[in-house]
Amino acid sequence: MQKWKRFAFGFVLATFGLTAVAGAQEYTSLPRKETLIVENPEGTIKNPGWFNIWVNGGGGVSTGLQQLTMDTLWYIDPEQGLGGATWDNSLAADKPQYNGDFTEMTVKLRKGLFWSDGVEFTADDVVYTVKTQMDHPGMVWSAAFSVQVASVEATDPSTVVFKLKKPNSRFHALFTVRWNGAWIMPKHVFEKVEDPLRYDFANPVSLGAYKLKSYDPQGKWYTWEKRDDWQRTSLARFGEPAPKYVTYTDPGPPDKRTIAQLEHNLDIIHDNTPEGMFTLKEKSKTIETWFPGFPFAHPDPTLPAVIFNTQNPPFDNADVRWALALLIDIKAVDMASYRGAATLSALGVPPTAATMKDYQAPMQDWLKNFEIDTGKSKIKPYDPTVGQQIADILRKQPKFKDQIPTDPEAISGAFGYGWWKPDPKAAGELLEKAGFKKSGGKWLTPDGQPFKIRMTVEGDTRSVFTRAGTLIAQQWAAFGIDAKAVPAAKLWQTALQPGDFQVAIAWSVETWGGDPDLSFFLDSWHSQFVAKKGENQPPRNWQRWSNPELDKIIESIRGISADDPKGVELGKDYLKLVAREMPTIPLMSYNVFTSMDTTYWTGYPTIADPYTDPVPNWANSRLMMVKLKPAQPK
Repeated sequence: MQKWKRFAFGFVLATFGLTAVAGAQEYTSLPRKETLIVENPEGTIKNPGWFNIWVNGGGGVSTGLQQLTMDTLWYIDPEQGLGGATWDNSLAADKPQYNGDFTEMTVKLRKGLFWSDGVEFTADDVVYTVKTQMDHPGMVWSAAFSVQVASVEATDPSTVVFKLKKPNSRFHALFTVRWNGAWIMPKHVFEKVEDPLRYDFANPVSLGAYKLKSYDPQGKWYTWEKRDDWQRTSLARFGEPAPKYVTYTDPGPPDKRTIAQLEHNLDIIHDNTPEGMFTLKEKSKTIETWFPGFPFAHPDPTLPAVIFNTQNPPFDNADVRWALALLIDIKAVDMASYRGAATLSALGVPPTAATMKDYQAPMQDWLKNFEIDTGKSKIKPYDPTVGQQIADILRKQPKFKDQIPTDPEAISGAFGYGWWKPDPKAAGELLEKAGFKKSGGKWLTPDGQPFKIRMTVEGDTRSVFTRAGTLIAQQWAAFGIDAKAVPAAKLWQTALQPGDFQVAIAWSVETWGGDPDLSFFLDSWHSQFVAKKGENQPPRNWQRWSNPELDKIIESIRGISADDPKGVELGKDYLKLVAREMPTIPLMSYNVFTSMDTTYWTGYPTIADPYTDPVPNWANSRLMMVKLKPAQPK
């Protein structure tokens, strides 16, 4: 039984400024050749014994809990999927069946699937999941179910019928995993619990191919073991998972992650800094990345943005939000955060290959002609050449000059089309239009108080966006606003969900990936899901923004099938609306610097074999387990 090596490196990587790390925690004495070690992007978990994923109790989600033990009706892979099928009927035996006016959805379930304690999965589990969350406000999907479900029943052990309060052709999205989804609860466990909001679900019963083996009581790592009866899970359709054990660990900040992988103690880095990635590619011969060359990273279908809490003045005013957008120099932000390895987006949709074709390219003329009224003048704020400017900057760097495309279409695909021009004059006019005044070089709010902004960032957990947020705050401060970046541990749980923030760097726009349908996030932006101030916001409208015009767009989408071409036109209506209102300031793609070490495992997903997203916090990464192969004999 080979024990883990301790995280130690006897030298300094001068190109990255890395320092030696010694005496790191040994996870276990399990065989290294049978164990996949993965970075947990959530870091150290503050309440490590909390496994009740249906309640925000401070436990981890991407500790392997959602990837390896949870399951629900359907999955959509953001890449090609196994066998080239992005849609996967998981617990369901087929796609959702709607009636003619989309007020009823019938689900047929697979038979012969079992929980890890030997109890069979049935329709009763699905019904129990929905009714329990509807009956307990505060559970993750309580609001989404309560406002939409009129009734749910099991007509037989493998059939569930939902009757909806209003037509919604996208209701199934709640049970369709792209990153998150309404995971099915084990009825036989929770029905014995007095209060599901307080139950920690310790020693969780698994519906996936793995079960919990052990975890660090300090929240540093979690180890999962392949079930002996893995054949009785939905993943078994694709084959047997190769790793017997999977450990998700907090390896520390980027320099320590890099060292750990160079020492072959970390098979998958979830996300690194650009500099860390450059170092790995230079120093290691066993590292694989999504793209073999620049920019190396995987473009996730999420849209990092400046998110305003629109329930807090003055961020409820679109003129203020637009003024702050016009103070951002996006080229400087891109170079400071991603070192140029990002794709910019002025529109409220991630610049993935699919959305470039369906939205970004077709809307370029609209963007060029788009105007805003500052109160003193009308301006056209869009600069269509910003992507080209980024490429020109990078081409001057000797390390990358031969990797930067010259074809305009390729440049747009890699670096984006354009973005908003910095315009301090127009920004000042917009603030004055909103009742602000400047005195002694400092901006004052309409009530005469200093204009203060605290930009919430994630610190080392997501250092790329911490750098972006810090620079944006500095750009606002240079204009006379008292703006500072403030790190917050567990930003999603402690700031975004409870609404305890003014402005943050995060994302509330997440698309399916390869599908032009925007309903994955857009339906959750309906005003019916906006929480009252002081209450927890259900995913994903973290900006808590509502607009009657947006509601009409969403309701129109609910009334057409998912493959109706009208959906793209309604998506464009949404994009025009958010460009005018700016509830968030879209920035760029989320390029994730995932790297994979082939010393112990091969078969990772890459652009050459894009069977799933390589980023390991995605629940779709369960597919990786059946594609991986051991690189060394046992």
